Order: sequence, then C-alpha cells, then structure tokens
Amino acid sequence: MKKILTALTLLTICTNLCFADELNDKINILYAENNIKEAFALLLSIPEENRTAQNWLLMGNILQDQGKLDEAVFMYNHSIASDEKYYKAHYNLANIYMLQDKPNMAIKEYKKAVKYNPEFAYGYYNLGCAYLKADKPKAAKWEFYNAIDLNNQVADFHYNLAYTFKILNKEKQAKTYLEYYNQIIEREK
Repeated sequence: MKKILTALTLLTICTNLCFADELNDKINILYAENNIKEAFALLLSIPEENRTAQNWLLMGNILQDQGKLDEAVFMYNHSIASDEKYYKAHYNLANIYMLQDKPNMAIKEYKKAVKYNPEFAYGYYNLGCAYLKADKPKAAKWEFYNAIDLNNQVADFHYNLAYTFKILNKEKQAKTYLEYYNQIIEREK
C-alpha cells in the first residue's frame, strides 16, 4: 500500500510539473505575440506561492508597459524574492529606478544584474548610464569599457564612452570612440 501511495504522489507531482511547464510555455508565447491581456490573466491564475521568478518578471514587464511603475516594482521584487540570482529582475528593477530618477538605487540593482550574469553587456552599459546620471563619470567609463569588451559592435556603447571622455575633458579619447561609433553606424546602413 505504501508503494502505491508513493507512486501516486510521484505521478501527481509529475503531472503538476508538466502542467506548470505547459502553462508557462503558453504564457511566454502569448506574451511574445503581444497578447498581453490573456498572458496576464493566465499569470494571475497561478497561485502566488506557485509563481516562478519568470512569472513575476513577466507580470512586472506588463505592468511597466502599462505605466504602472509602482506595481511593476512590486512584481520585480517578488521575482527577486523567488530567485535572488535572477539577473533579469534586478535589471528591470534598475531600469524603473532610472525612469524614476533614482540613479543610486539603479546602480545597486545593475551591479547585482552583472554580478549574477557577468556576460551581460547591457547590464554594464546601463550601469555606466546610471553612474553618469549620478555624476560619477570615472565609474561610468569603466562600465562602458566592460560593455564594449563583451560586445564591441553596439554603437551606443561607444557613443556613451565618447561622451564620458568628453565630460572628463579627454578630447582625444572622446574622438577615438566617436569614430568607432560612426564606423558602426556606417556598417549598419
């Protein structure tokens, strides 16, 4: 009898996991297809204790797109509570802090995003932007370098580094990175 109960319990767990995976796949497809209302309704149908970090993140993204920034912050914080190392939630939370003109709070979150994903070029880039907004151009410079080291084909990375050198009164370096920026823009035409 004990073996049958164990087998039934395992079967129930497997069924629930398969259903959860299918539901998450459906939510991701709806979100990707911009069927936001249906995706959000499905997300709300998941009990809070069963929501994954990605579920909370998607809810935050939807709310952010609707301009409901405080509610999005709430969702991103739940995502982080579900998985502290979920770099996307830290990154999106930092983006809201930048929109709210809170660069120091953004810096803390961008730092966590790149800590948990050191290969995330846009994390370093936006960290550099946050440092610029906080009037810390020397720190910004290093973050733009990090972003360029990871992906040197993004024009904005070079442009903001050029701008940072201009702020630092380093005209020669500013000109060099502005030339890189222009070269990338020309190739993209």
